[in-house]
Order: sequence, then C-alpha cells, then structure tokens
Amino acid sequence: MGLLAAALGLCAAGQEAPVETKGLPPRAAPADYQAQAQAGAVTVAAEFKGHSVPTLQGPLTTEDYIVVETGLFGPPGARTKISVDNFELRVSGKKAPLPSQPFGFVLSSLKDPEWSPPVPAGSKSKTSLSTGGGDEKGADGSPPAPVKIPIPVQRAMAQRVQKAALPEGDRSLPQAGLIFFEYRGKTQNIRSIELTYSGPDGKATLTLQP
Repeated sequence: MGLLAAALGLCAAGQEAPVETKGLPPRAAPADYQAQAQAGAVTVAAEFKGHSVPTLQGPLTTEDYIVVETGLFGPPGARTKISVDNFELRVSGKKAPLPSQPFGFVLSSLKDPEWSPPVPAGSKSKTSLSTGGGDEKGADGSPPAPVKIPIPVQRAMAQRVQKAALPEGDRSLPQAGLIFFEYRGKTQNIRSIELTYSGPDGKATLTLQP
C-alpha cells in the first residue's frame, strides 16, 4: 500500500485536484470484445492486451504486468458494484490464479514507446570514439547510468493509466476499463488465459486469446 500511496502522490503532484478514474469508453456491444460471459443480469466482456497498456492518448507498456480490457454491460438502467477484487486470471492452466492489482502498482514499471531520453550535446562523437558505436559505457568502462524518466513524463503516464483503469464502486452500466495482473513472463509463452469474474450479480469465466 505504501507503493500505491507513493504512486498516487506522484499522480496528484502539481495538480489542484486528483485525476478521476473514468475508464475507457465501452465498446458498442459485448460481442466487440474477444470473449463474453453472463453473470446474472451482467454481461462481462474482455480482451487480453498482453504487456500493452492502451490509453486514450496512445499505448504505454509494462514489463511487470499483463493487462485485460474489460467491459461490464447490463439492461437499461442497470447498476452494479465494481471492484478489481472481482477478477482473477489463470495463466497457462496454473492452479493458483493471479489476483487483479490496483492500477497504482503498475505505475513504477510504465514505459512510453513515444518517449526517448534526450541525447546530450556531443555524446555521439564521444561514443563513436570511445566505443565504436557499441553500448555506451562510462569513462572507466562501467555500465551506463540508468535512464531517469523526468517527473512530468512519469506524472503524465500515471494520469493516463488512472483515467483508463476500470472504475470502481456503485456504477451505472455499461462501464469499461483496464485491469492489471502481475506477470513478468513473455506473453509468447502463454498457452491459455482464463478470466474469472465473481461479483455481486454472479460468477463468470471467460476464455481469452493469448
């Protein structure tokens, strides 16, 4: 919880008000997702996204978590109580399913494919003289210092993920958003994926495509 608090603090830093978790726009129908299943009056729909984190401003990535885009649908006027604790993910048939994690846990591992660290002036010529264009190292041959992502970039990524995460609480349907599961393996090695939903309206199991 300390990590979550720190992540939320980063997300709110420099703001007058915290960013609201709004989720993603629900697709037109449950059939527009990879899989659908009924849990009482609620239809649960989902699509596996691997290590990609789709947001309205473009995709991010995380090597430490896998992502499922989920939609909850119901009849006109329907409401339900949503919690990330309603979801578990069984990967490659393992006995112990992965519990869904709060979005704040994901923030420290986020990367933006569109962002690259600035290149210091003159670094190209120095690199070509000292390493022949290979891996950059320090003057004493030590590994290069880890790249530090600027705080404004971290904050922007955190806000994007918070907005895209599945909204929680008593909500009118439909609702949609991202849920996260800790998994550091390669998605190419995943043989099967089952998403289990256990909510106030009932239970459902969805078979997703790796």
